[in-house]
Amino acid sequence: MPYIAQTDREQFQEIGLMQVETAGELQYCIALLIKQYEKSVTGRMRYQNMNDVMGALNGANLEYYRRSVAPYEDECIRKNGDV
Repeated sequence: MPYIAQTDREQFQEIGLMQVETAGELQYCIALLIKQYEKSVTGRMRYQNMNDVMGALNGANLEYYRRSVAPYEDECIRKNGDV
């Protein structure tokens, strides 16, 4: 996942302050960000922009798995044994 320079992160801090409590709310917020991105890059639908969004979503998915899910699964294996 591409990391943003420390000096550029401040503009995104409000996103981290949102109180998202359900999967539906999380998905809604993600959809809003995508919609905002699409408007900012061109104002019209282009395959390249849609491909960029899909790549960003896939990268975020893989990063979430790498940083959160895999360590949790490893801990559960240590606690309960492997299959």
